[in-house]
Amino acid sequence: MEFDGIEMDLLFARLALPVIPQDLSLMDVNLLKNLDEKCVRSLNGCRVTDGILSLVPNQEVFRLALRAIKLWAKCRGVYSNALGFLGGVSWAMLVARTCQLYPKACASKIVEKMFFVIGRWKWPNPILLIKIEDIMKEVPEGLYLPFWSPRYNPSDAHHLMPIITPAYPPQNSTFNVTQSNLKVIQKELERGLDVCKLISLQKKSWNDLFEPLEFFNLYKHYIVILTSALSKDILLRWSGLVESKVRVLVGQLEKNSSIAIAHVHPKSYPVDPTDENSTFTAQWFIGLEFKPQDPTQGPLNVDIEGEIEVFTEAVFTSPAIVSLYEESEENHPTLEVKHVKRKQLKTYLPEGILPSKKKKQLKGNEILVDSSQEKSPLDNSLPLSGAKRPASPSSLDLHEPKRPSGGYLSPNGPADSEMGSLVDSGFGSLSATSEVGYPGFLYMLMKHE
Repeated sequence: MEFDGIEMDLLFARLALPVIPQDLSLMDVNLLKNLDEKCVRSLNGCRVTDGILSLVPNQEVFRLALRAIKLWAKCRGVYSNALGFLGGVSWAMLVARTCQLYPKACASKIVEKMFFVIGRWKWPNPILLIKIEDIMKEVPEGLYLPFWSPRYNPSDAHHLMPIITPAYPPQNSTFNVTQSNLKVIQKELERGLDVCKLISLQKKSWNDLFEPLEFFNLYKHYIVILTSALSKDILLRWSGLVESKVRVLVGQLEKNSSIAIAHVHPKSYPVDPTDENSTFTAQWFIGLEFKPQDPTQGPLNVDIEGEIEVFTEAVFTSPAIVSLYEESEENHPTLEVKHVKRKQLKTYLPEGILPSKKKKQLKGNEILVDSSQEKSPLDNSLPLSGAKRPASPSSLDLHEPKRPSGGYLSPNGPADSEMGSLVDSGFGSLSATSEVGYPGFLYMLMKHE
């Protein structure tokens, strides 16, 4: 829900108590007794946030740094738990871990150090604010709830970026992070660190750190997921169902041997009805980057029919679709998946979303250059031909192979036990208290909020 422009979660849990005392502490593990799974999850939303606050050395520094990191993550398109990025709780735990490593640092320094520490983390080693053994010590006898443990749960060993909650039962808050999203997050962390270094040298400002991501200028080829319905209420529920399955499509695309990255944009773009079109529409976009091909082998065809069919089947076999079809009667909501080139995006996006035309001077004559057609430094994808309908044969013709541009960090970095060597590597110390740019940091936060 949203109140006064601020998004928030409204949770409900039914406790096994005859009366709720005024001094009730949700951190009491005994409250979890005789509760169903839904109530445990709702209760743990508050228990986790309270646990995070209790584990940071300075709550005010933590809160201010977290505000900046959340703003940065939203601007750079890496804030969405539903689509396989990180949600607010996950970013909070990363900031909290950085605060534990640098207990005397100010908020602006915590932001810089978070980019440094998390950007070099050796995944899939988990981020822990407190040891799981210490959490289990407080569990009363007879209470057992499933918790994150690769030793006892083999599926947990396949998680790419585990960030473990500090309250019982400990869970991985990032179980749905995909390979592509992990690479995107690591790239953005590296960029954040580079910008912070330049800020400390007074070569950039804090506004540069929060520069919005030009997602639609990164790739040459995109997949568009279009949902439509005749009423706003039906579209809200229908698009929510489709959004929850988008990472299924991303995961399937990652299995394609010709696709290097399937980068989903966390923001959807609604389109209100017009005189010509009476339907409400919402759209998601996935940028595609292809692996380099041998130019001597000629054009390459990439078939994504199977990937799209798996995605559409996941949507249309969901139990939630039954009630939607009953309420919409004969005018059922629709789902369409298309491939488009970058130059075709203007057909689907509202005005002002695509990069504006840039003016360049050439030998004294003014010319206009459409920035949406310029090659992105991250773009090593190959041209495809033809848009495809959902759940229909999808053969994408590739030609003009390009060399990869790189730019992504390998998911190899320090484990927690190696943090000492990182800190002593010349970048900074655990007691860093530098306040370079701190007034500008505060001003920037107030301006953006």
